Amino acid sequence: MNLSAYFLAPVLIVYTLIMMALAVYILNMLYLAAIGLMRKNQLQEDKGDALHNLPAVTVQLPIFNERYVVERLLDACAALDYPRELLEIQALDDSTDDTTGIVSRTVSRLQADGLNVVHIHRADREGFKAGALENGLAIARGKFIAIFDADFVPPHDFLRRILPHFDHERVAFVQARWGHLNRDYSLLTRLQSLSLDAHFAIDQLVRSRKDFVFNFNGTAGVWRKSAILDAGGWRADTLTEDMDLSYRVFLRGWTARYASEVEAPAELPVSITAYRRQQYRWARGMLECAIKYIPVIWQSDFSFARKVHATLHLTGYLFHPLTVALILIYPLLLFLSSQHPDLLKPAGIGLLINLFALVPVFYFSVGQYLLRGRWLHFLPLILLMTMLASGMALNTVRAVFQILQKRVVPFERTPKFGITHRAQSWRGSHYYVKVEPLILLEILLGAFNLFTAWFAFQLGYYLLMIYAFIFALGLLYCSGLTLTQAFSTRISPDPKPGSA
Repeated sequence: MNLSAYFLAPVLIVYTLIMMALAVYILNMLYLAAIGLMRKNQLQEDKGDALHNLPAVTVQLPIFNERYVVERLLDACAALDYPRELLEIQALDDSTDDTTGIVSRTVSRLQADGLNVVHIHRADREGFKAGALENGLAIARGKFIAIFDADFVPPHDFLRRILPHFDHERVAFVQARWGHLNRDYSLLTRLQSLSLDAHFAIDQLVRSRKDFVFNFNGTAGVWRKSAILDAGGWRADTLTEDMDLSYRVFLRGWTARYASEVEAPAELPVSITAYRRQQYRWARGMLECAIKYIPVIWQSDFSFARKVHATLHLTGYLFHPLTVALILIYPLLLFLSSQHPDLLKPAGIGLLINLFALVPVFYFSVGQYLLRGRWLHFLPLILLMTMLASGMALNTVRAVFQILQKRVVPFERTPKFGITHRAQSWRGSHYYVKVEPLILLEILLGAFNLFTAWFAFQLGYYLLMIYAFIFALGLLYCSGLTLTQAFSTRISPDPKPGSA
């Protein structure tokens, strides 16, 4: 008997299971994009700025070693258009470097101007960001709690535009849309902006309008204090305290709003190692919340649709491990197709591959269309963005393995450098993130995909060749950029990151 006959059934079974799982996430992506298109007018929905009986608001600013951006943040919050007697600003400072001195001086200056600003410095950093927020909450005077990470610059009318979205007493939080201060700084920041734009233009919009569970994004939003307390406060047992609290308030019967017309600009990571850290934290934190809450969700009184979408939401990062599994099985499929030529013909498995590959491009194109009224202009970048997503796959796989190993990983923030235009440099920063050995595996897997592309070319399966080549480019781009930035930072340090 031909040796391939022994492998054919097991490989096809594994491949079918992978494709079925991927199909669920891809079809959900298609569904969200289609609903987003149908609800395009709601992206511009504005509640107006008329408020009666203005509530007291506490603005919480969790800070940890943010010397390059913290003064900008405090000044922006001080400029918020809101009655001073109703506004309290908490600088929740866990810093271990000279950031504390910058915060102290800036707070003193703002206090001299008559603003109610307090500097709360913790030496132990217990509970990390969640611990800082909980510590400040205990003494917060506001009925509503606005939260901004250090890299954000809220517009002056932020509170007046977002508070009207609390149109019901059971609205727990209102999330604003993120903008980008440095979108055009580099190819890396442009690609990140496309991904975030789609999340806010499609995911957050559709989930909120369909009354599905959606999450507070950790910053650029406002919470009702009583909702936080009712859900048990901020907790640090996952790496995404924002996602954790969001699901707890929904499970407690609260709802939330997404203020898509309110944009709060922020700084995108300019360092690939910082971006890796951010994506790792988001992936691991979401999957930790999935383990924690999916059983609870399916035992709750949520509707069936809510349960399904919550499950897909929490497990969305599994798309990356499934993609890696697909990468590894491609050569086996090619080997078997040399013995069984009909296997990868367009009328069979090949057709599924082709259709699935187009959905992410459609999804991110819809995101740009919803925000900017055009998409074709962004198509080349969207294709490159799918490449970047492929390059991040092993980063997520590592998070999955560490969760399975029950390995404890501390919260690590994404460093920012005050970068807003191309003439600035972040080289020589005190917040340099070291290169991790994972890039060696990325290089090896990139080479593996180049082999797969060559193998597919030899057999005449040109579409599969293109897919494998895209995977290879993504992995080699991420690993190559990591090494290039690390090398340039060490060779040509700039003593003043953020300066022109």
